[in-house]
Amino acid sequence: MNRLVAHFHVRYPTFQLSIALDVPASDITVLFGPSGSGKTTLLRCLAGLERSSDGFMQFGNDVWQDETRGLCLPLYQRPIGYVFQEPRLFPHYNVRANLLYGYNRILAAERRIAIKQVVEILGIGHLLERRIHKLSGGEQQRVAIGRALLTSPQLLLLDEPLASLDIQRKQELLPFIRRLHKELRIPVMYVSHAVNEILQLADRVVLLKEGTIVGIGALNEMLTSPQFRRNFGSLRVGGVLDARVANQEPEYGLTRLEFKGQFLFVSLQSASIGEAVRVHIMSSDVSLVVGRTDCPTSILNILEATILEIRETDQSSADVLLDIGAPLVASITRKSLVNLGLKPGQRVFAHIKAVALNEELME
Repeated sequence: MNRLVAHFHVRYPTFQLSIALDVPASDITVLFGPSGSGKTTLLRCLAGLERSSDGFMQFGNDVWQDETRGLCLPLYQRPIGYVFQEPRLFPHYNVRANLLYGYNRILAAERRIAIKQVVEILGIGHLLERRIHKLSGGEQQRVAIGRALLTSPQLLLLDEPLASLDIQRKQELLPFIRRLHKELRIPVMYVSHAVNEILQLADRVVLLKEGTIVGIGALNEMLTSPQFRRNFGSLRVGGVLDARVANQEPEYGLTRLEFKGQFLFVSLQSASIGEAVRVHIMSSDVSLVVGRTDCPTSILNILEATILEIRETDQSSADVLLDIGAPLVASITRKSLVNLGLKPGQRVFAHIKAVALNEELME
């Protein structure tokens, strides 16, 4: 598997970036952290827009930057598509001409992505003759992404492309980003400081704080890690599960999902059997039961689990890290922890009060 390997040290009067990065060059990798943590600076380093005296970047077998050898390819020589926070489209062109600008920059023999393909994935066929000022913010960002894709990049860099959009536009654009990655198989580096965006998009997360990486790994691994909960845990993330639609129960208004041999119910979805969906569980919505019980309960979602770790978070509460085939965190009181006699390795049942599709999590 190709990997993206890079290290940069950039100094400013009031900020320093010191990064060593090594991630698969196949995923949607989200650079996540608060404002001022170095996300955009790192993205600009990857694009060759920021230099450091010892900078290095290798994508697969190709070295794009090695300052020890005096090598630093400028952005226009790197097979990168870069989308900024603002669309930066040409206002005097219509949508078609903006797309062709990206397409015509590439020699015909090097074009791997067709205009028709991008137009279909991004749903912009009806916009091709419109001028830019007649597009909504979300439509402009779709065109900007399309223009970047039509340079046939090996890597797509997205710098908070939803930051200036309202909630409705964000909900519209996120599915397009997921679809373009799935269908075009282009690795994506995506900058965000919004937890709800990474819940929907990320395969892998790089946590940044004050110019350094404080955690890196698969989405669920990071969201349930001590680093995330210590630095970014205001939203009590319990877990994110990639499930599939097992069947529909319209008479009850429910859709049944399968996850590694166990089942979850969510509100009725217009999804086909076998379709992949990503769901989110809040840690406060998980309660634990020791041993089997035959007593009827209104809780529909009950998963078998093994306790991996117990973390006391403050004087009154604790996080219990569970293995359900993926990491899941239950936030309970310390009194409950003692009363139940919980310990690592113990088998328990996780009673889940609410399961949400991630599309329902936008603020």
